[in-house]
Amino acid sequence: QVQLVESGGGLVQAGGSLRLSCAASGRAFGSYAMGWFRQAPGKEREFVAAMDWSGLSTYYADTAKGRFTVSRDNANNTVYLQMNSLKPEDSAVYYCGARPLTWSQYFNEYVNWGQGTQVTVSS
Repeated sequence: QVQLVESGGGLVQAGGSLRLSCAASGRAFGSYAMGWFRQAPGKEREFVAAMDWSGLSTYYADTAKGRFTVSRDNANNTVYLQMNSLKPEDSAVYYCGARPLTWSQYFNEYVNWGQGTQVTVSS
């Protein structure tokens, strides 16, 4: 099990950038795949991006391709989500999740979650 804490959210203008961080504590972070999801008010939690345990395999939602980049630093137990060219529709609470080894685009397949960080993009 890992404990996750997200940070880096905030208010940004459309076209701007943010980098979210997800710091993990606990054993064997390097054996977990990490996923980023987001949830806007009144909507279901939505997949954004994910990376497997090695960092060699990544997957992005169509809405994130070309704008967002997921990366990880296993030495520092942290996963990142670099978000560029932000749009108002990217506004949501962003969550990171962990699951063993391989990534998934389904939130119910993740076993650990952080508390979320709010991203607000103004037009």
